[in-house]
Amino acid sequence: MTETPKTNIKEINISNEMRTSFLDYAMSVIVSRALPDVRDGLKPVQRRIIYAMNDLGITADKPHKKSARIVGDVIAKYHPHGDSAVYDTMVRMAQDFSYRYPLVDGHGNFGSVDGDSAAAMRYTEARMSKISMELVRDIQKDTIDYQDNYDGQEKEPVVLPSRFPNLLVNGSQGIAVGMATNIPPHQLGEVIDALLALSKHPDMTIPEIMQYIPGPDFPTAGIILGKKGIRKAYETGRGSITLRAKVEIETKSNGKQSIIVTQLPYQVNKAKLIEKIADLVRDKRIDGITAMRDESDRRGMRIVMELRRDVNPHVLLNNLYKHTSLQTTFGINLLALVDGVPKVLNMKQMLTHYLNHQKTIIRRRTEYELRKAEARAHILEGLRIALDHIDEVIHLIRHSQTAEIAKQGLIQKFGLSEKQAQAILDMRLQRLTGLEREKIEEEYTELQKLIAELKGILRDEEKILEIVREELIDVKNRYNDVRRTEITMADAEDIEDEDLIPEEQIVITLTRNGYIKRLPLSTYRSQRRGGRGVQGMDTHEDDFIEHLITTSTHETILFFTNKGKVYKLKGYKIPEFSRTAKGIPIINLLEVEKDEWINAVIPVQKVEKEAYLFFTTKKGISKRCPLSDFSNIRTNGLIAIHLRESDELISVRLTDGKKQIIIGTKKGNLIRFVETDVRPMGRNATGVKGIQLDGHDEVIGMEILEENQDILVVTKNGYGKRTNAELYRLQNRSGKGIKTCNIQEKNGPLVAVKAVTENDDIMIMTDNGILIRMSVSDISKTGRNAMGVKLIRLDENSSVAAVTKVEQGEKEELRTNDVEEKQKES
Repeated sequence: MTETPKTNIKEINISNEMRTSFLDYAMSVIVSRALPDVRDGLKPVQRRIIYAMNDLGITADKPHKKSARIVGDVIAKYHPHGDSAVYDTMVRMAQDFSYRYPLVDGHGNFGSVDGDSAAAMRYTEARMSKISMELVRDIQKDTIDYQDNYDGQEKEPVVLPSRFPNLLVNGSQGIAVGMATNIPPHQLGEVIDALLALSKHPDMTIPEIMQYIPGPDFPTAGIILGKKGIRKAYETGRGSITLRAKVEIETKSNGKQSIIVTQLPYQVNKAKLIEKIADLVRDKRIDGITAMRDESDRRGMRIVMELRRDVNPHVLLNNLYKHTSLQTTFGINLLALVDGVPKVLNMKQMLTHYLNHQKTIIRRRTEYELRKAEARAHILEGLRIALDHIDEVIHLIRHSQTAEIAKQGLIQKFGLSEKQAQAILDMRLQRLTGLEREKIEEEYTELQKLIAELKGILRDEEKILEIVREELIDVKNRYNDVRRTEITMADAEDIEDEDLIPEEQIVITLTRNGYIKRLPLSTYRSQRRGGRGVQGMDTHEDDFIEHLITTSTHETILFFTNKGKVYKLKGYKIPEFSRTAKGIPIINLLEVEKDEWINAVIPVQKVEKEAYLFFTTKKGISKRCPLSDFSNIRTNGLIAIHLRESDELISVRLTDGKKQIIIGTKKGNLIRFVETDVRPMGRNATGVKGIQLDGHDEVIGMEILEENQDILVVTKNGYGKRTNAELYRLQNRSGKGIKTCNIQEKNGPLVAVKAVTENDDIMIMTDNGILIRMSVSDISKTGRNAMGVKLIRLDENSSVAAVTKVEQGEKEELRTNDVEEKQKES
C-alpha cells in the first residue's frame, strides 16, 4: 500500500482554526446580516430591497409591481440568499403593525396581527412607500459611497442618505452572534424635534432630550407603564419597559360588564392571545368570563370579553395582565453599527450620529452641485468667448479639414479647454441669435451666484446644519402624525392593583385539597343556634373546608404550610366566586409544592416593629418570631419555621409580644401561658415545647387570649361550649395543660378552640360544604368538664371541618334569593 504524498497537506491547529473561522462567521453575521447601521437604520437586506426598488423605478408614484420581480432582482444583484429571507423582510417592511412608518407599500395579503402569513410573492405586489423615497433622496448626487456586490458585477450603496431618522422612527430587531439589538420605534415629529434642539444645543442632557422624545411610540399603540425604564434605556442603551393593552370596561343596561380590548402591546399575536385566554378560562385559572368575541375590523381592534354579573372586572383584568400577553415587557437594547463596529449607544449618541450623517450628506451633495455648477460655468465661459469672436470661430471651423483639427485650432487660438472647444463645435447655429446670447449671460451670472453660495455653505458648518434643519422640518411637515402609545406617570412596580379595587370586608375559604375563593362578608346572615345553615361551597366528595377567615381586600394574607413555609397574597388577588362555587386551586396563585398544603392563614394589615408571629406545631412545639422577618417574602415562599421529622405546622397567630397563649389538643387538654415564656427566635429556628402531649394526642389549635374573652371549643360531631377563661389557671409553657371538655363518642374529639366574646359570631363549616353563622351569645357558658351543646345538626357521615369567628357588627342579610335558600333547606 502506497503512502499518500504530503506535499499538499497543511497541518494547522484545530483550536486556532475554530477560533478564526467562528470569528469570521460571527463578524459576517454582525456586519452583513443582523445589525442595522446607525446612519440609515437599515440592515443590509433591507437596504438592498429599497435600493433595488428605486433602481427598478418601482417608486411611490409608479404602479405596483409583482413582489416576485422585486425579490428576484434583489437576489440576482445584491443578496445571494434564499428568496424567503428577502420576501419575509419585504413583507415586514409593508406591515403597518410591525413598522411605525412602513417602507413598502404592499398590495395584496401581507399578513395580519393574528399571525397570518402573507400570500406567496407571485400573488402580491409592492412599491416604495412615500416616506421610503426619503431614504434614497439625493442618492444620485454622490452623497454616499458604493461597494462591489457579491460577484463584483454590480455596485450597491454602503449606506442610504436616509433623510429622516429611520433607526429611531421604525426601530430594529436582530439577533447576531453573541449580541442582539432591540430598538423600539418612535414618533417621527418627536425625534425630529429632538434633532433640531440638539443641533442648536449640542450639550443637551438625556432628561432634556426626553422633553422632546418622552418614549417609544409603537404602531399598535398600547400603554407604557412609567418612564423609569425609558430613561434607563436612553441613558445607558439598555433598559426594560412594561407594555399594556388599552382596555375599557363597559357596563350594559342590564348591569353586566364587559372588558373591551382596543389596542395590544407591540408584537402580540391577537389570535394566540384569544386562544390563551380561552385556555385559562377552560382550566379555571381565570374565572368570570362567560363569552369572548373578536369584533376587530378595518376600523380597528376590538376584543370583547363578557363577564359574569358577580365578577369584579378590575380583579379579573389584573389576572389577565398577569397570565396573558395583555401585559408584556419590551427589553430595549440600543445596539447598532458605528463605522462597521457594533456599539451600544445612548439616545444622545444615536441622535448625534444621525446628525453627523446628515451633515455629511449635505456636504457631499453641496460639493457635487458645486462641481456640476463649476463645470457648467466653464462651458459657458467658452461659449461667451466664442460669441465674442464668432466670425473668427466660424472662419477657423470652415477652413479646418476635420473636427479634431478645428478643436485644436480653437484651443490654440483662444486658449480654451478641450471641453470648451467641444462645446463650441456642438453649438447649434440658433445660439448665435441675440436672445440666446442673453440667456447664456443670464445663466452664467446665476451660476456665479450659485457657486459663491455653495462655497459659502462648505465654509460654514452652521449653514450646513441650517440646511439639515430645514429639510428635517420639511419631512416632519409632510409625514408627521399623532402619537399612538400612551405613557403613564407611574411605573409598573409603582402601580398598586389595590388602587383600582374598592376596599371591602371579605370571607376567604380554603379547602383541604387546596381550592380557594373569596366572597363579600355580607353573603352570610346570622342564624339561630341549631340551624341547618346554607350552602357555602360545592366541594368534591373527598374535600372539605379547612380554613375560613375574614379580612379586607387590601390586606396582605400570609399562608403558612405544613412544611413550615410562608407565602403572601393580597386579598383582592384571590378571585371572587359565587357562594356555591368551589374556587380555584391555590397552586394557581402560590408556588406551593405537590406534597405541601396550607395549615395556617392570617391577615396582616401592616408590618409593625413590635409585632410577632407565634407558631405552634402538631407535636406541641411553639416559636415566637418578629413579624419584620417576613417583610420580604419571595414568590416561591420563605422558610418560616424549621420543623422536626414528622412534625407539621398547625397554627400561627399575630401578637404584640405581651399576650397570653392557649393551646388545645384533640383529646381535650388546654394550656394557658404568657407569650414571653417563649423568647423571640429567627425564622430558621425550631422552637421550644409549648405543651406536653400524651400518647397519640396532637395539637388542634392555638389562640391569643385577650381580656374579657371566653374559651370556645367545638367538637367533630357539632357540639360546642363556652367557658370562662379564668377557669384555666395560668401555667408555664411545656406543661400538660388541664381538661377543657368531656370528650365522649357522642360529641367526638376537639376540632377547634377559639377565644371569643359575646359580641362575636362564629362560622362553622362542615366537611360537605354546609356553613352556619351564629352569635356566640347564643352558646351557653358551662364548666370545663361539660360535654357541650349541639351547635349544628349534621347529616349522616358529616362532621365539623372548620370554625372561625367574625365581628357581630359585620352581619348583613344574604344577597342570594330567599326562594333559593328555602329550596335548599327543604
